[in-house]
Amino acid sequence: MKREKSASLKARYLPISKVSVLDMRRMYEIYSGYYENISLDLFCRDMSEKDGVFLVAERSTKRVVGFSTMKTLDMKVDGRPVRGIFSGDTIIEKEYWGSKALHVAFFFRVIREKLRHPVRPLFWLLISKGYKTYLLMANNFHNYYPNIEGDCEKLAGLVDNYCDTLFRDYYCSERKLLDFGSGYTYLKSDVAGITDEMRKNNEKIQFFESRNPSWQRGTELPCIGEVSYSLMLGYPMALWLKLRRKSAQVAAPVIANN
Repeated sequence: MKREKSASLKARYLPISKVSVLDMRRMYEIYSGYYENISLDLFCRDMSEKDGVFLVAERSTKRVVGFSTMKTLDMKVDGRPVRGIFSGDTIIEKEYWGSKALHVAFFFRVIREKLRHPVRPLFWLLISKGYKTYLLMANNFHNYYPNIEGDCEKLAGLVDNYCDTLFRDYYCSERKLLDFGSGYTYLKSDVAGITDEMRKNNEKIQFFESRNPSWQRGTELPCIGEVSYSLMLGYPMALWLKLRRKSAQVAAPVIANN
């Protein structure tokens, strides 16, 4: 049932100026269901600073069930221009966790950005207060920071760069963490918690918690991943293989009972 619901979703990108008041209120309704310390005023002000948003909706009813905000940045590294795609708040209602609709829409947006400037390095920038967001990067990118393997340290400077641009007053460069204070939004206690079993079975979750030990009160771990041509070519195949494995797992009990 969950897989069927996930397959019934569609995601699309809209410039922030094209987002309707009704969709904005619906996004806030979803957001308030998963986060503490929020207000409609703060939510709207944050939205106004973004370039656009991915809306995730049911195909049949058009009802919005999730969203992800986006902002593009032009930066320089050693005098060389690079471009960053910053992902802000991202949330999908729990019954639709596992859907790839947002991933696919985001992937095509990244391709569009890359083709606009084909020789300019492109990076995905995100800040993570929960392990799920971190795993989106750690499970899909070849070159990313922070990395459990300890490589890609060269990307640490770009983290400093975009955090200084977007969050100068809240960034601790020594700890590589963003701390917005006690009044900042944080995940509700029953959302994306980390159990001892998860720590034991997933070293990337362990690593995330070691880098952001105060995640429960809303500190954010800044991350960055390189959008290379090899990633763009390999991701569709990797996604197809994941979906095929899930389909096989769902079908197996049916076959066994025949």
